[in-house]
Amino acid sequence: MIQACLFDLDGVIVDTAKYHFQAWRKLANDLGFDFTPEQNEMLKGVSRIESLKLILDIGGVSKTEQEILELAEKKNEDYLHFVNQMDQKEILPGVESFIQDLRANHIKIVLGSASKNAVKILEKIKLIGLFDAIIDGTKTTRSKPDPQVFLMGAKAVEIPNEFCVVFEDAPKGVQAAQAANMYAVGVGEAQVLSHADQVIEGFDGLDYGFIKSISVKA
Repeated sequence: MIQACLFDLDGVIVDTAKYHFQAWRKLANDLGFDFTPEQNEMLKGVSRIESLKLILDIGGVSKTEQEILELAEKKNEDYLHFVNQMDQKEILPGVESFIQDLRANHIKIVLGSASKNAVKILEKIKLIGLFDAIIDGTKTTRSKPDPQVFLMGAKAVEIPNEFCVVFEDAPKGVQAAQAANMYAVGVGEAQVLSHADQVIEGFDGLDYGFIKSISVKA
């Protein structure tokens, strides 16, 4: 029986992707080129530094490692300007009631995100108390599709990987979950998340019964 649910943050619990995009686009514009919503799709589940390097490649811009660190910090400052204005209205539909129902049925709740601002965001939207463990970009050294973040999450709550379900909106996150031998639920469009074990459009109407229906990995 499933004993733990691991959630990505951006695009699963909240839609902060729009704020990341605005901050990345501003950075690109400041460097003299544009960054499109289509190009932004490449950054899903990718760490801040790796995202910046992809953007610099798009613009044909070369920077030293020190300059890259400084640009990443500037981008994060712009992003945090948006984050500081967040509140509970930012929680995606059905997420909070779903997590509450899982907790009522003794399911461990874990965050598995590349974001280094995860704790701050969860505090702003007042969900931080619902998580048994938070594994984010301040604790990991490898980005999805590497399974590190999910392996660390399962270990933190002492649940075997095969008894875990991961909710992810990015193909790289789905790959990471499956590499960890966990059941991967894609949140979003089926054609984008075709490799997931199951795909849902969102959390509206979901409850513990959904988790009960999942067979654990062999």
